Amino acid sequence: MPNYLTTKELAELLRIGERKAYDLASSGEIPCVRAMGKLLFPKAEIIAWLNASRSGPQVTEPPLPPIVAGSHDPLLDWALRESGSGLATYYDGSFDGLTRLKDRNAQAAALHIHEDDGFNTQSLRDHLGEAPVVLYEVAKRKRGLLLAPKTTDISGFSDLRGRRVVLRQDSAASQHLFDAQLEAHGLTRDDLDPLPTCARTEEELAIALHDNKAEVGFGLGALAGLYNLGFAPTHSERLDLAIWRRAYFDEPMLKLLSFVQSERFSARAAEFGGYDLSGLGTIHHNGASG
Repeated sequence: MPNYLTTKELAELLRIGERKAYDLASSGEIPCVRAMGKLLFPKAEIIAWLNASRSGPQVTEPPLPPIVAGSHDPLLDWALRESGSGLATYYDGSFDGLTRLKDRNAQAAALHIHEDDGFNTQSLRDHLGEAPVVLYEVAKRKRGLLLAPKTTDISGFSDLRGRRVVLRQDSAASQHLFDAQLEAHGLTRDDLDPLPTCARTEEELAIALHDNKAEVGFGLGALAGLYNLGFAPTHSERLDLAIWRRAYFDEPMLKLLSFVQSERFSARAAEFGGYDLSGLGTIHHNGASG
């Protein structure tokens, strides 16, 4: 089929007469466009319209795309490549990852959301309820204020007033935590001198500081040594992978999870520094519904 259907093609697809197809278009019941005096029907929208009209149980679920979304982590990113998993990545923060997971636009999402009683679990339930998703611990890691090479007079959030700061996007869990810490210290973003564009990954933030585009950012201790940055630790957090259970036992995810249990992964974590793998592999949530 072409991208746009004629009235005749639509009638054949729906097993109706052309007069009925015209009536559906005229009444606005079906997606259509008018071009050069002709009615055309966008095929993708027609299929979506048909799917929205279906009833009865969902017999089979569509395949999940081989994507890990959510938060960027340099150690996990390295493991995704080195494991040969074949999984692609889409990093735009923990909260974006939860949305993509819920919409089934990813097999897994990396999360590090600080909660009153821990990390990630309640946020996962809030977004997906008891959907069949497994919350798999990757590592605990240090977070705090990363400092540009020549910046030595910042030791905490109270020192940030008027300083040149690189921020993260609003869908990043670290930005949510940073804003909360500003408020706790009587500050807002208006009290800072932020860069005009945010850093969309942990590594982008570290590079901006290394290049002296800003004085400080809220980032991972693991990147301090790699980019010759100062580091004032303020928080410990848990990095988890939230994984759809039906993807958990597929070959790509099994390759990744096997690799993160390997000595190579442990050695790389030690090279980075700032990681604690003592809880690696702990399941913190296992959704009940199928």
